[in-house]
Amino acid sequence: MKKFILLILMVILTACSAAAPTDLDRNRQTWQDAGVPHYRFDLFIGCFCVFRDHMPLAIEVLNSEIISMTKPDGTSVEMTDPSYELFTKYATIDRLFSELETGLKGDADEVTVTYDATYGFPSEIYFDFIREAADDELSIQVSNFEALK
Repeated sequence: MKKFILLILMVILTACSAAAPTDLDRNRQTWQDAGVPHYRFDLFIGCFCVFRDHMPLAIEVLNSEIISMTKPDGTSVEMTDPSYELFTKYATIDRLFSELETGLKGDADEVTVTYDATYGFPSEIYFDFIREAADDELSIQVSNFEALK
């Protein structure tokens, strides 16, 4: 009888210690289950930055690789662009999930997110990295998402 009670207690403790999936986990799984290897979207990065006139960027992705990044005037974002690294940081859905996860784990004091109802990707993210500081906020918006064949 003691062994049976110990077994039941172990099962209960194991079940209690297993973390419930978060919104991030559920939506990342929705995105992965959708299996969209080729897609296009518009990316708007909002911050107190010099590149505001370059937004939104039109981005095309194939198999998690950036195929193209284009400014509103039709010119390509080249690797020599001073903002290239910042742009590429958010230029795929998988990278958006990674940056969101980093923010949620404590990189930012405040994070709010809205997920796409169909594909699960983060369609709007707001980071306030230091709550008491001014001009450190960052917003990211994904719009006009299109799965391509």
